[in-house]
Amino acid sequence: MSRARQPPLVTGISPNEGISWTKVTIRGENLGTGPTDLIGLTICGHNCLLTAEWMSASKIVCRVGQAKNDKGDIIVTTKSGGKGTSTVSFKLLKPEKIGILDQSAVWVDEMNYYDMRTDRNKGIPPLSLRPANPLGIEIDKGRFPQKDLESLFPGMSADFTSENFSAAWYLIENHSTTSFDQLKTAVVNLKKQANKKNEGSLAYVKGGLSTFFEAQDALSAIHQKLEADGTEKVEGSMTQKLENVLNRASNTADTLFQEVLGRKDKADSTRNALNVLQRFKFLFNLPLNIERNIQKGDYDVVINDYEKAKSLFGKTEVQVFKKYYAEVETRIEALRELLLDKLLETPSTLHDQKRYIRYLSDLHAPGDPAWQCIGAQHQWILQLMHNCKESYVKEQKGSNALLHSPMLDLDSDVRPSPIGHLSQSASLKRGSSFQSGRDDAWRYKAPQQVVFVEKLTKLVVSQLPNFWKLWVSYVNGSLFSETAEKSGQMERSKKNARQRQNDFKKMIQEVMNSLVKLIRGALLPFSLREGELRQYGGWEMKSELSGQWLTHVIQTVRLSSESLTALEIPNDMLQIIQDLILDLRVRCIIVTLQHTAEDIKRLAEKEDWIVDNEGLTSLPSQFEQCIIHSLQSLKTVLDCKPGEASVFQQQKTQEDVCQLSIGIMQGFIDCLEQLSTKPDGDIDTSHLSVDVSSPDLFGSIHEESSLSSEQRLLIALSNCRYLERHTFLNIAEHFEKHGFQGVDKITQVSMESLKELDQRLFEMYIEFKADPIVGSLEPGIYAGYFDWKDCLVPTGVRNYLKEALVNIIAVHAEVFTISKDLVPRVMSRVIEAVSEELSRLMQCVSSFSKNGALQAKLEICALRDTVAIYLTPESKSSFKQALEALPQLSSGTDRKLLEELLNKFKSSMHLQLTCFQASSSAMMKT
Repeated sequence: MSRARQPPLVTGISPNEGISWTKVTIRGENLGTGPTDLIGLTICGHNCLLTAEWMSASKIVCRVGQAKNDKGDIIVTTKSGGKGTSTVSFKLLKPEKIGILDQSAVWVDEMNYYDMRTDRNKGIPPLSLRPANPLGIEIDKGRFPQKDLESLFPGMSADFTSENFSAAWYLIENHSTTSFDQLKTAVVNLKKQANKKNEGSLAYVKGGLSTFFEAQDALSAIHQKLEADGTEKVEGSMTQKLENVLNRASNTADTLFQEVLGRKDKADSTRNALNVLQRFKFLFNLPLNIERNIQKGDYDVVINDYEKAKSLFGKTEVQVFKKYYAEVETRIEALRELLLDKLLETPSTLHDQKRYIRYLSDLHAPGDPAWQCIGAQHQWILQLMHNCKESYVKEQKGSNALLHSPMLDLDSDVRPSPIGHLSQSASLKRGSSFQSGRDDAWRYKAPQQVVFVEKLTKLVVSQLPNFWKLWVSYVNGSLFSETAEKSGQMERSKKNARQRQNDFKKMIQEVMNSLVKLIRGALLPFSLREGELRQYGGWEMKSELSGQWLTHVIQTVRLSSESLTALEIPNDMLQIIQDLILDLRVRCIIVTLQHTAEDIKRLAEKEDWIVDNEGLTSLPSQFEQCIIHSLQSLKTVLDCKPGEASVFQQQKTQEDVCQLSIGIMQGFIDCLEQLSTKPDGDIDTSHLSVDVSSPDLFGSIHEESSLSSEQRLLIALSNCRYLERHTFLNIAEHFEKHGFQGVDKITQVSMESLKELDQRLFEMYIEFKADPIVGSLEPGIYAGYFDWKDCLVPTGVRNYLKEALVNIIAVHAEVFTISKDLVPRVMSRVIEAVSEELSRLMQCVSSFSKNGALQAKLEICALRDTVAIYLTPESKSSFKQALEALPQLSSGTDRKLLEELLNKFKSSMHLQLTCFQASSSAMMKT
């Protein structure tokens, strides 16, 4: 059974104090295995499970509720561990009430009161009902703990506007150190404030009391008279008297109370004005507050105040309010212009752009600020791109004099040559890199076009994401605040965005076109039209960039394309970049192959004529390594990234690459021919040596200070043989491995050209070696007026044949020293030439004597038996024809003599004939 989990343990909470609904982060151990494992969470005794969010076994986020206790533990309960413990506690603070003069982030609602004079509700500022100091004496805050006061007066409050107001609590809190005399003064002040409300009406009644009594008596007398007399005369007389009394009373009252009533009206007017100022001081102070907040950058405060003023006074008919509200509108219009200028100002961050757009939206700015910002950003990006090009073009033209300095000589060694790397050592290793040291000197050697492309793509990749995100925010309405959403402005903006999708698409396409054309103008100017070249070009193209720099540029553009694709920009907008990458890849392959062909032509300068034990120099390996390194440098170019097409998809590209590859192979073949046929004086052999492991039997090359033409031909033949059997096949495999098209054609044409060269060189060597031997036979045979008809009994093989054999042996030694594999081929042809000449000479003899026939047969058989391992059908036929031209030996004595003389020859020439004793199976390999 698995062991039960440990109970939860709370070791930390942040923050550790706060008011109700404060968001806290609880940290500890064993806080549950998941959200479903958490079944209880209390803070200060209040259940907070409803707001809890389980993050991990060591972290929970929740909000503190209305707790009973002001300080308590944090208890976590889980299914797996049960009820936990806590090593920390949380202190719950009481929320402070916001006074009328305290700063607050929210509006304080004005309270309604009942006006008994007008019998209706009125809204007045709270300050008029809530005096800050009702006692009228100095307030001295005591230091009694709030907790103690709350426990002493449960359910009561020190707020004199509260229904549960406690005078004792108020005095303890605000006047705990006040003297008794001051408290008595406070009582007097309270009485004055209570009596002040009725003071005016009571004074009015007291001052006119006698007049009211006089008028009442007069009215009573009139009424009695009318009842007693009942006549019209009396009625008229009394009516006249009543009017006189009333007029006199009115005049007396006006005289008595004119000054008092005037002062009262003035006081009422002043009081009303002060009340208006107090009640509407928000509007009257708003223009000045707007100016101050704009200077501080508190645009949110300005917008909130403006919204409040607009809701209160936007439709007022009071002239004073209209005047001040017009001032507010003037300030807001200036703020709109200021924010619009800041919005269109470049450069700016995406955060600032969104903020300014939201401000303008809340201020109900005319037009569409978001679209204006998008248009401004679009033009700014285009301007940045063209400014980048102009700066680098200007820098290139201004630094032409520096391009020839040792450090910045781009033409001298910008492209690391495979040949330069291969010539560093005589022993070659496949796969070795020729790019060492590139990174260290890159910044100094990079052409301006390459640095420009890096800067340009970096600029676009850094600016376009914010541009695209701004458009996305514009489309989904996230630029606007809740106020704009409620007013329907967000829906209008979304509608505008849908209508402007094509316009924005054209903006993106224009940026992409500018990016691509600027790069083409720097690297592929021939791909632009004349008008576009004037706008996007301007570079001084002394020499085309090498394949290595083009590869670097391709990698840079690829990375930029990947960054733009990550923004979820539609692929059709980015297709133009893929087309650029394809053209750059094709151009990189063409340039690399062209430079490789140039390097191959210079291989003749690298030939050191050092022959290894296989009869080869380093030239074939240098050639193969040069091509392999070139293909390796093209690997990243040939590989297709996601969304890229094959570089060989176009037929023209296939044909161009095929022809360049054939040209490279043909160039090396021409190099071999040049080396093998160059005059002696044109070849530097001061460093000539032979591999110590080669079987140098005669030491001919060691002893001579220079190579003969025949030796060069042999070395070239040996190299040709190796190229045909190994090098060309290996290169074909590498071409296929890298996806080249038409490899069979490349191999076929190259092989045919190589075989033609091999045959020419071979015939040349045979001509050099066989002709002297063949030419010496006839003079040697007839030396001393020798006559086949009249000759002595043969005593052995004559000297001319021995001399011919020695010359053949010399040829064998020379060929064997260079390449053992060439010996059968060369010796067979030399023997064919000698046998053919010998057969011709024998057939030209008209008749033989017995001794002449024996002598001729001895020499023919001696030669045939000696070179038997090199006989070919042609040479065998020639020897046969030569023997058939001789008379047949009839006697056994003659045949015995012939055999004895042959054995004598072989015995005496044993040492010289050793080279012809090698095993036939080994020597006849071709």
